[in-house]
This record gives sequence, structure tokens and C-alpha cells, in this order.
Amino acid sequence: MTRPLVLIGAGEFAQIACEYFQHDSDYDVVAFSVEREYITRPMLADRPVVAYEALEQLYPAAQVDVFVAIPASQLNRLRTRFYQDAKRKSYRFATYISSRAFVWRNAEFGENSFIFENNVIQPFVHIGNNCILWSGNHVGHRTVVHDNVFIASHAVISGYCEIGDSSFVGVNTTFNDRVKIARDCVIGSGALVVRDTEPGCVYVGSPARALPDRSSLDVSL
Repeated sequence: MTRPLVLIGAGEFAQIACEYFQHDSDYDVVAFSVEREYITRPMLADRPVVAYEALEQLYPAAQVDVFVAIPASQLNRLRTRFYQDAKRKSYRFATYISSRAFVWRNAEFGENSFIFENNVIQPFVHIGNNCILWSGNHVGHRTVVHDNVFIASHAVISGYCEIGDSSFVGVNTTFNDRVKIARDCVIGSGALVVRDTEPGCVYVGSPARALPDRSSLDVSL
């Protein structure tokens, strides 16, 4: 039995999420929702695009689940804002885990998270709420991915690592064992992270070093 699902968002990620939920889950995507001023067309993928301000009237929390399908915009702040607001409205959140991901039996996942194909999630991993793991990452044993994180493709995260709240991990990054990434970090593509980081910084290179006088909140994602 399928459960109706509303996707909050109407951009590229929302359309991709619609494909995955519709064809690789027990959900039936019934609508997209964005704030009224950002509606550019009434239909998307043969489904209505409804004003977020009217969501509770059109699709009450008792009747649908939601998924906030917004990428890493504003260092994950935009996705987090809608996630927290929908939670206050008592909506239940979908989490998608691809049938083509390898997930060990005792890995744990929070709500409103999205795990693409070819991710390897090893034993005792914990992935928090409102996280996105794009295709092909390795998340090593005992690693903790905190809330509101975005991990792009082909990151290798070794065992016992921590990825801090609201951080962004770029493609082809590598993390040594037991590395702790502080909250609000941006780890640039191809970086090799060999030591703990400081919050709110941008790290690039091999070994990765913080860019001087650069805040992660200034990075356009």
C-alpha cells in the first residue's frame, strides 16, 4: 500500500527525488510545493505545484508525508528552514534509501534524509536528520553524520569520523580515520582531510587546509 508524498521544492533535486520515490519506494508523489512567490508553473512532472502557504489546507499532515527536496543552498540553511517549519506543522517525513545502496543492518538513519545509489554504509554508522548523500560514497564503520549535512559523490569517509551539522562535503574527498569535521564546514572537491577542522571554515587541498579569511557561509552552493 503506497502512502502519498508531497515534495517541498520544485527544482532539479525535487524532480530527481520524484523519480526515485516514485519508482524505488512505497511512496506515491502527489504534488510539489514551494512558496507562492516562487511558483513559475502550475504543473511539474504531471503533478500540481501548490503554494507552501496553503499546504496544510490542501494536503493536511494527517493525510500525507513530506520530503524537503532542496539541495545544499545557503550551506543547507534553506532545506533546514523548511524541514523545521514542516516539523512544527506536525508533518511526518519520508527518508529514501536506494535499493541499490549497500547498507549494513545496524546502520541508523534520521528523517528527511536521502541516500542515493552505490553508497556503502558500514556497521554502526549513524546518519542524522535532513541529510543528503549523493551517489557512490563510502561511509566507514562507527562514523556519525550529524544533521543537515550534504555529501556529494565519491567521498571516502573512514571509520570513527564525525561530519558536523550543516557541513558540505565535495566530490572525491577523503577523510582519514577518526577525523572530526566541525559544524558549518565546506570541504572542497578532492580535499584530503587528515586532522580535525574548525567550525565555519572552507578547507581545500591535500592535505586540506583552511582558506584564510574565508567563511563557509560565503560559499555559493
